[in-house]
Amino acid sequence: MAVWDDVLTGRDRELYERVLVERKLGHRPAVVVIDVNYAFVGSHPMPIEEAIEEYRTSCGEIGWEAIPHIRELTDTAREMGVPVFYSTAISTPYNRGSAERGIGWGQDPGRPPKKAKSAAEIQKQIEGNKIVEELGMQPGDFLIEKTGASVFLGTPLVSQLIDLGVDTVILCGTTTSGCVRATAVEASNYNLHAAIVEEGTFDRFEISHKVSLLDVNAKYGRVMSQGEALEYLKTSSEPSIAR
Repeated sequence: MAVWDDVLTGRDRELYERVLVERKLGHRPAVVVIDVNYAFVGSHPMPIEEAIEEYRTSCGEIGWEAIPHIRELTDTAREMGVPVFYSTAISTPYNRGSAERGIGWGQDPGRPPKKAKSAAEIQKQIEGNKIVEELGMQPGDFLIEKTGASVFLGTPLVSQLIDLGVDTVILCGTTTSGCVRATAVEASNYNLHAAIVEEGTFDRFEISHKVSLLDVNAKYGRVMSQGEALEYLKTSSEPSIAR
């Protein structure tokens, strides 16, 4: 049973099954781990009610439950010669003048300045943007710093995927309804095959998680189980090669 099955009415379920198109994947994938940093999972596993007191954006223990699945996915990808990308929010001020006033951290320079932050707030943001250590990020992996929801927006991701000959992105991370969904939509816009790994993806709200997976599976990509994703990486993918 699909994770979203319990949110569908009988009529919607019937229509969904009738209009659903089986989406195939390519043979040169990359794994993209979206925003699994301390700001989105907290400094350690704890209930979300406690986690949001530390970081308002935290998904709490549900994020930590996904980390072993993501780690297994990325370890398998490297073994098969598949590139691994991680994304997080940018932690660099855009100009020294704004940095001195605590303004400009993690935002597009074309936008109006955000409110000033104290030195302690800036340091907490920097720490929160760090990729969770338990994911085991390796020196050969790619790190994308971004200012918007999609990992594609204003970043070098497209050119890097082209250089590697990638035709498929395997997405996991957080939040399902935010940055994961936005990245899946953008991947479709760039004519890339896209898949989301269910067990490696999470959100603060269960309903948002389920409905977003349903929506992406219907329109932009394919929702896969952890087992399906591992099998695909082991048997259906070819190593991506820099041109």
